[in-house]
Amino acid sequence: MIAGTVNILVPWWLLATIPNICQHELLPPNSPWTCSGDRVFFDASVLWGLVGPKRIFGSLGNYGALNWFFLGGLLGPVLVWLLHKAFPKQSWIPLINLPILLRATANMPPATTLNYNAWIVVGTIFNFCIFRYRKQWWQRYNYVLSTALDAGVAFMGVLLYSQPFSPKEELKNTDGGG
Repeated sequence: MIAGTVNILVPWWLLATIPNICQHELLPPNSPWTCSGDRVFFDASVLWGLVGPKRIFGSLGNYGALNWFFLGGLLGPVLVWLLHKAFPKQSWIPLINLPILLRATANMPPATTLNYNAWIVVGTIFNFCIFRYRKQWWQRYNYVLSTALDAGVAFMGVLLYSQPFSPKEELKNTDGGG
């Protein structure tokens, strides 16, 4: 309930306190405030309608190698199934859900490998080790941990981006104050 409340209140607060947050043309230059995803349909129609998939992912494009990931997506679940058949006593193998794992990485913000490693370590410790060996503790505190992590991300997003951005100040801070 706390996580849901925080996740609803933070966007409402941002929409109410930042003038013109979703109107790009009315925002000051270099403003970090935008509404995400508001131009996806236009951009997608330009990419697929004007440029075309052949000029992006085909022989005329730079991203043709990405097509191999379709084969990986097809073979990945088969590999997990084969591992399960080869090692039937390993109860953790059927718990591997590659589509969910791969989709989860797409939902992460742009991050360094340290962020991914921290995500994997925290997820493994709390949702495998503690769940398996300290189930009562997990049942009592796992949702509190999840809420704390979600609220921390929301509050840090507000704190990090609520400061006015000035490119001159940023340069001043990076070159020793000169």
